[in-house]
Order: sequence, then C-alpha cells, then structure tokens
Amino acid sequence: MHRIAMLSVHTCPMAALGGKETGGMNVYVREVSRELGAQGLLVDIYTRSQDATLERVRQLWPRVRVIHLPAGPEEPYHKNLVYDHLPQFAAGLHQFTADEGISYDLIHSHYWLSGWVAREVANKHPVPSVHMFHTLGRMKNAIGRDPSEKESPTRIRVEDQLMRDMDRIVAPTPLERAQMIELYGADAHRIVVIPLGVDLSMFRPIPCQEAMRAVGIDLPATSRLVLFVGRLDPVKGLETLLRAMCELTELEPDLAKDLCLAVIGGDTDEEQTDLADGLECLDKLKDEVGLHDLVAFLGSRAQDSLPYYYSAAEVCVVPSHYESFGLVALEAMACGTPVIASRVGGLQHTIEDGVSGFLVPAGDSDALADKLRVLLCDSDLRQRLGANAHDEAQHYTWQRVGERILDLYEELWQQE
Repeated sequence: MHRIAMLSVHTCPMAALGGKETGGMNVYVREVSRELGAQGLLVDIYTRSQDATLERVRQLWPRVRVIHLPAGPEEPYHKNLVYDHLPQFAAGLHQFTADEGISYDLIHSHYWLSGWVAREVANKHPVPSVHMFHTLGRMKNAIGRDPSEKESPTRIRVEDQLMRDMDRIVAPTPLERAQMIELYGADAHRIVVIPLGVDLSMFRPIPCQEAMRAVGIDLPATSRLVLFVGRLDPVKGLETLLRAMCELTELEPDLAKDLCLAVIGGDTDEEQTDLADGLECLDKLKDEVGLHDLVAFLGSRAQDSLPYYYSAAEVCVVPSHYESFGLVALEAMACGTPVIASRVGGLQHTIEDGVSGFLVPAGDSDALADKLRVLLCDSDLRQRLGANAHDEAQHYTWQRVGERILDLYEELWQQE
C-alpha cells in the first residue's frame, strides 16, 4: 500500500474558509486527500501547528490523517514569515517519520512554502515529487498595484527552483500551464493540467425559501442577496465590488433598496472596518441608504453552510484581479447560482460569458455594476444562466480529480 506525504505547510486544510490564509487550496488538499484515501492510499497531511493545545495527529478519514508540526510560534501569524521557520518544519517531519518508522513513496506539495520543504525531504530520501503552486508569484506581481501587494524575491527564487526540480507540476488550467512556461521557462513536458473539482453532494441547488431561512439569522429575510465569498485580500477584488454596489445604488436607487451584499470572509472586524472605511463611496452610502443595510460582513463560515448562502443569493460575484482557478465560482455554479466574474485566469475556463454567467474586465466597477443591473432586473435571465451554470458544474467532481492524480502518481512510480 503506497504512502503519500501531502504538504500544506502554511495553512491547515481543516480550517474554516474565508480566513486570512484559507481558501480554495484548503479545500483542494482536503478533498484530494480524501479521494486518494478512498482509493486505497495512505495519506499523511503535514501542516504548521497554530495551537499547541491541539492534538498533533488527527485521523480525518480511513487512511488519511493530518499531522501538525511546529514551525515558529504555535499561533496564527502571517504566511510570509513562515519561510524563516521551514527548516524547523522539515526537521520535525524527518523526526516524526523516524519515530513512526515510516517512509513515503511520493511527496505532493502545495504552494511554494511547502515546495521548499518537499525539496529538503526529497534530498535526504529521494522519492518522486509532485507540486501544485495554486498561485504564481510572478503573476501576482504583474497585477499588484503597490509594493504591499507584490511577492518577495525569495518566493520568486524558490518558485524558479521548484519549476526545475519537481518531477511533475500540476496546473489547474491550460492558461496557467502556459504562464509557467512563459514566465518561468518551465519544461512543458513536466506540467500536467488537472482541473479542480466540487462536491456535488454538498453544493447543490437548495429551494430559495429553505436557503433564506437557513441564512436568515445573519441577513434580513426580505433582502435580495448579492454574494461574495473569499479572503479580504486586495487580489480578490472586493473593493471593486463595493464600488460597483455604490454605482448600482446611483443607477437604480429603487432596486438597491432591497439589496444586501453578503461578504463571507475575513478573520477580524478590524479587517472589515479598514476595508469599508477606505472607500469614500461607502461613507456616502452610510448617510444615504445605510451601509449596514446594504453590506453585511459575515466573517468566515464552515464549508457545509456555504450551499445555503449560494442558493439564497441571486448572484455570486467573483471580482478577483487574479485567480489560478476560482473554486468559489464553481461552487456557486453547482448550486445553480449565476456568477459574474473577472475575465482572468481559470474563471475564463469555468464560466461561459452570457451562457453560465458573465465575465467583466478585472477592476472595472462600471462594467460590474452594469452586469449586476442586467441580471438583477431580469429573473428569466437569472434562471437561465443559473440552470446552465448548474449543468456545467456537473463535469467537475473530486472523484475525477483524485483518479487523475492517482494516474499521475502511477506514471511516476512506473518510471522508477
């Protein structure tokens, strides 16, 4: 029975979504590990301990467990500081395997920080290595608007090394594969394209009244919901959506009276307040329509509650400046909710403009406000796009992803 080391150093795959360092990658690591375990592999997920009181080893499902290792302070801190503590994490992994008397047949790492650890482990115990970046530093630098949104030279250097040294790299779309080749000079023959999946048993259409009852504790029962799900990170484009809501209020004041933008994401009230206070148009709305009636910051939410929010919403907006894939869009589509998204990255592959949703230029609040107006004023259009979105989402399942990942592993094992 093959044993896999799955590395997700900076964030635990079991953490609540929408926090500062939690999102699609957490879902990916968790769901792929579950599928691989169901297919008979032993999977150990290694992640950084953020709470010394929690058990070090936790069994998640048959053949799948998560192992928390110290890497610096055992508390939440910014992921950019994790790099300085990676040698401690790698040493802890070596010690754990020695204490348990186990070895691994393959290392599958996620994000550049985990990739650094994977290289260290493979240098001592050579085994096949697979890596998934989830985002690319050079792409983030290309869209960063100020120095605080740029990635460090250290990240770029490590990503360059990983492009050369990993046996296989997984890209979620042909576009990201092309970006790796163009921006990093990666070997095209070592990159395999495997899209993400969605749990169709969880993310499914829920009758609107049932969904509204479920989310009613957070939101006014009479509201027409516009939904945003994601980290409160500039790259996610929430500022663009907030400006679009301001413009929509000016374009269609009667329509805006019944709207509520529900924002799922963000760890602290301070993050949410900083974002809202930084926009002059929201100050205006506080006086004219009442900000708290128009925008509800709900913080992070458990994944199993998200289908109710998606189903209660009339539209889900994904206004990102950059998305490697865009899992939120796919989850909303599986719930039969039309999506308006930026024309960037993987969002261009999952959403067919005018068929299963709308695509708009990233950062263009005018275009976003216009599409919101069109969609919110036409119930037949919403139903048609939502039905098409649901049908399209049926092509993406975690079982298929797990099968393709296992095929990739088998290919590497046959080459040994």
